[in-house]
Amino acid sequence: MPAQGGENGSHANHKIRVITDTARFLYGKHLSPWSRSGSKRIFDCVCVLSMMPLLIPILAVVGLAVRLTSTGPVLFLQKRTGRNGRHFTILKFRTMVHASDNAHQPVTTCGNQLFTPVGPFLRRWKLDELPQLFNVLAGHMSLVGPRPKLAAHAISSLPCRAGITGAATVAFAREESILDRVPKQHLDAFYHSVVLPAKLRLDAEYMAKATFLSDFKLIVQSVFRRWDSVIIEDLLATWVAKQGDAVVRMDTTQLPDAAFAHAQLSQIDRNPGHSEIRAC
Repeated sequence: MPAQGGENGSHANHKIRVITDTARFLYGKHLSPWSRSGSKRIFDCVCVLSMMPLLIPILAVVGLAVRLTSTGPVLFLQKRTGRNGRHFTILKFRTMVHASDNAHQPVTTCGNQLFTPVGPFLRRWKLDELPQLFNVLAGHMSLVGPRPKLAAHAISSLPCRAGITGAATVAFAREESILDRVPKQHLDAFYHSVVLPAKLRLDAEYMAKATFLSDFKLIVQSVFRRWDSVIIEDLLATWVAKQGDAVVRMDTTQLPDAAFAHAQLSQIDRNPGHSEIRAC
């Protein structure tokens, strides 16, 4: 029921202003001017369109490889939640065996899924993400931004377009191989209470200070696979140390000796979140 004049009407208008302003925040951080600008959209489209002559042959070869090495559709289609809670269909090359879709684990690791013969290669080189360039042209996504979530798992709508790559994407690019070292019985707890909050915080802090140059740098890092696994390795090492004897059969031979040095992540809220069918 609409407010009817006087104090109630003023209070209602105040609420509307608060909601509008809140839409410009991500995890408590105010978006930078670049993150919400029209110039960023133009930059995305110019980049994608200028690269199409090179990308179309690559897309054709990858699509043919998926078709020839496994049965099922070439593309993996899934509903995701994008900017301001709008739903869209994300496009990826299929990397898992189609017949076993119902058997997929909630959190993807290198060892708990049935991949197609070319699936691991596509995942390692992020080639399965290439069809999302059409999501960018359609306005569903940006080249740089937080990864979009499943509609049922989105705890809040994004105030900006979701991205193909981003701060969390670069930091957690080797996530599946590192998560494979976590004992199965602890995987969900580690992912929900440690990994997801860390991703949220990284994306929020990046989008609060993002510029044209920082976006361009992230794109270059992603294209040339200049991944940084320090954060996730340190998160895992710190989590194992805190768990103590509760974690069994943990492969600690690859864990770094250095303590977790990223202070901006040390105070992350550890409330459990939701995982996606495909975590990345």
